[in-house]
Amino acid sequence: MSPHEDDSVRRVALVTGAARGLGACIAARLYDRGYCVALTDLDEEAATKAAAELDPEGRYAVGLALDVRDKDAFARVRDQLVARWGAVHVLVNNAGHSKAERLMEISPESFDAVVSSNLNGAFFGCQVFGAYFAERGYGRIVNIASLAGQNGGTATGAHYAAAKGGVATLTKVFASELGPSGVTVNAISPGPQDLPIVRETVPPDRLAAIEESIPVRRLGRPRFIADMAVLLASEHADTVTGACWDANGGLYMR
Repeated sequence: MSPHEDDSVRRVALVTGAARGLGACIAARLYDRGYCVALTDLDEEAATKAAAELDPEGRYAVGLALDVRDKDAFARVRDQLVARWGAVHVLVNNAGHSKAERLMEISPESFDAVVSSNLNGAFFGCQVFGAYFAERGYGRIVNIASLAGQNGGTATGAHYAAAKGGVATLTKVFASELGPSGVTVNAISPGPQDLPIVRETVPPDRLAAIEESIPVRRLGRPRFIADMAVLLASEHADTVTGACWDANGGLYMR
């Protein structure tokens, strides 16, 4: 039987920043595992296109606009999904962006822009869906953090590192608050990933140097990060909460 044949047991997942890159990979993996998936992004057209590539008929995948900097936007998407599929069970807070800038040259505007998309977005998502899940007595939240937030790496910008460090802390705060209500909140902390945008923007010699600096001598596999998200989202992951799962090739060992 296809994982989507029995509509009565389908679970619904929302992935932010899912039009491309790691978010799209996570959404695709959830879809493959039988979830109804909402791919949300600031770029609605790109999100819609990515959803159509997964499910041309639009029965089990949908692309929606979502500005994660707007708390009310999360509530609107939640209501859309409940109206469409009856419930939401999983939230993956993946949206965000980085900007490589020299530490002492980061402007207030640039700092606010990076922090609002990476940290505020995770906070609003956890608030809106955390309350919704707690009311239902069940839910899974997976936050995408970063190695930069653990080791203070600034290759992707100090504002990005600071925001991702905040995501890891928020994960623990929400996990403590929501645990008694049947809601788990966890984080995944990837190191450098083998994504198209990386190979498009990083010069080959610089990329080779990055790979050489990683103990396992290769960039991370996005599909493995997606598999981690699927596992944390599963029903039987009910005793894992407040955790941060590392996948960094040995760049940060603990």
